[in-house]
Amino acid sequence: MTKQKEVKVKNVVFSNDKPLVYIAGPCVIETPEAYAAEARKLKAVFAALKTPFVLKASFDKANRTSHKSFRGIGMEAALDFLKDLKNKLDLPLLVDVHDPAQASRVAEVADILQIPAFLCRQTDLLFACADTGRAVNVKKGQFLSPWDAENIVKKLESRGAKGIMLTERGSCFGYGNLVVDMRGLEIMKEFGYPVIFDATHSVQRPGGLGTATGGDRRFIMPLAKAAAAQKIAGLFFEAHPNPAKAFSDGPNSLKLEAVKPLVAALNRVDKLALEISDVNSN
Repeated sequence: MTKQKEVKVKNVVFSNDKPLVYIAGPCVIETPEAYAAEARKLKAVFAALKTPFVLKASFDKANRTSHKSFRGIGMEAALDFLKDLKNKLDLPLLVDVHDPAQASRVAEVADILQIPAFLCRQTDLLFACADTGRAVNVKKGQFLSPWDAENIVKKLESRGAKGIMLTERGSCFGYGNLVVDMRGLEIMKEFGYPVIFDATHSVQRPGGLGTATGGDRRFIMPLAKAAAAQKIAGLFFEAHPNPAKAFSDGPNSLKLEAVKPLVAALNRVDKLALEISDVNSN
C-alpha cells in the first residue's frame, strides 16, 4: 500500500490510517438563520460523541435539475455570514466552489474548498483552488472511473496543492440511478491521499422526480457502514431537520435526529476496521 498522506485542517486530521472525520451540513444554505441553527445542532452532536467534524456549506447549487429550483443565497451574502458563524462556532469549514473566479474569495473564509462532481475535470478550477493554499476536496464525477481520479490528483500536485482529498459519491448506472463500487475506495487510497465517502449523494436518483433529484434515504446507513469498514479518512453526509421540506436534495438527506445514532454506529465500525488494519500491517 502507498504511504498515506495526512491533511490537517485546524484541529482535524484526515488520514486513511486514523479515525474517521465527518463532513456534514445541509445541502444548501436556505436561510442564514436556519443554517446557523442546524450548524449548532450538528456541533453539539459531534461534541457529545467526541468525534472530529467539519461543517459543510453551499451558497449556490449550480447544477439543479430545473432552472426553477432554489439555488442558494449567493456567494457574497453567504461568505459574510459564514465568516461570522465559523468564528462563533470555532469549526473548520468546507465550501463548494463552482468557478475559478470564486476560489480566492471563498478561501478567505473556508478551510477546505470542495469541487463538485460534475466539475472534477475542470483544470482551471482545480488550479485556482490549489493556488489558494487551502485544502481541496474533489468529488469524483459520476462518470469517472476510480483509477481516472489519479489525473485529478496529478493536476493538483502540479500546482502545489497543500492538501488533497478525493470523495466517492457513486457512479452512473443506467438512467437516473447510481451504484457504489467499494473497490473504488481502495483504488483511490493507492494514490496516497485521504479518501472520503459521500453517503447521501451516493443514494441519489438523478432527475428521478422529473424536475428534481430523488433518492433512497434507507440505503445511507448500509453504504456508510460498508465504506467505514474499508478504513477511509472520512464520511460526508447532508442532514436536514425536515428533509421532506428541504429546498434541495431532501429525498437523499439524512434526518437531523438520525445523525447521532448513525455516527455512533459508524464510529464502532471504524474502530474495528482500524484494529483489523493494524493486524494486517503486522
